[in-house]
Amino acid sequence: MQSLSSKLLEKAVEQFALLPGVGKKTALKYVLFMLKKKPEEVNSFLQSLQDLKNNIRECPQCHNISDNNLCEICSDPKRDNSVICVVESIKDIMAIEATSQYHGLYHILGGIISPMEGIGPADLHISSLLERAEKPEVKEIIFALSATIEGDTTGYYIYKKLKNKESLTITTIAKGISIGNDLEYTDELTLGRSILHRVSYTGN
Repeated sequence: MQSLSSKLLEKAVEQFALLPGVGKKTALKYVLFMLKKKPEEVNSFLQSLQDLKNNIRECPQCHNISDNNLCEICSDPKRDNSVICVVESIKDIMAIEATSQYHGLYHILGGIISPMEGIGPADLHISSLLERAEKPEVKEIIFALSATIEGDTTGYYIYKKLKNKESLTITTIAKGISIGNDLEYTDELTLGRSILHRVSYTGN
């Protein structure tokens, strides 16, 4: 992309281009769009980003993002607190919630075990999950991890830690999801069915 006529414009384009999946041409389109907005609209946009960065919290129970101490899901009395769905990221929660087929709680690991990337069990929120599983009200742990070698390894590691807890049922979502697919890219109908028709996890 050729050098722009304004250094201010060029700097703004560079910042937008830092966003994932945004190239220089798309970034320029975004910047020119913002230039057409009223000052108060731009200020509102910038303020929302500042508020997000300065005030967002991590839920101490499930590690979801939250405005308050506990996230809205963990603090909702209508949720079934006997079931915990284990996911990799916040995006997975959003995908599952969009199906309207699951009404339990969640636990975000913050990734999956991947020796190639130097990510081990200690780098994930596994210990806090094991603590939650010790609570008498928790009856089922659902694995909703990506159908990859890393996802399977992570599920198996957690399973080994929990398999001797007799009062706990360990399940996994039905494999209606293609190998290697992330939950966020799975259509709502398929994902919803895979949750409803989850199967017992045996560690195989």
